Amino acid sequence: MKNTEAAFHWIIGILQKHAIPFQITGGFAARVYGATRELADIDFDIPEEGIEAIIPDVKPYIIYGPTQYKDAHWDLLLLTLSYEGQEIDMSGAYKGKQFDQTTGSWVAAPADLSSPHMQEVYGVTVPVIPKERLISYKKRLGREVDREDVRSLEALS
Repeated sequence: MKNTEAAFHWIIGILQKHAIPFQITGGFAARVYGATRELADIDFDIPEEGIEAIIPDVKPYIIYGPTQYKDAHWDLLLLTLSYEGQEIDMSGAYKGKQFDQTTGSWVAAPADLSSPHMQEVYGVTVPVIPKERLISYKKRLGREVDREDVRSLEALS
């Protein structure tokens, strides 16, 4: 059984302890904005050097990385954790690439951590990728989960 709230508070505490800028992204951000699809993981964009900074605090919970991860959709620095059954993905914010299904090519996908939307999540106000940017990158990815999130988010607008 996953405890998303406990995992969220745990990782937020670590990021704040190290003063690492971040933003919530992915399916968790979609849920913050009202999407209802079942949550797979909690996604964060953080500066690449921030990933190394948190290793001492998260080492027992690492299930992947940190290493360069590449699949059909992403090419980025990734650290995956599991805390109380909830997976957490920490992605490098600035050097990643995303495969754009609309053009059939890889594109740079740097996060903009300077202008997040501030939103209360589980009683804590945190930076979340702005909804328009979330929808835009999910449209480029084009996976079924992304199309589902986009439909849900656009219906809520």
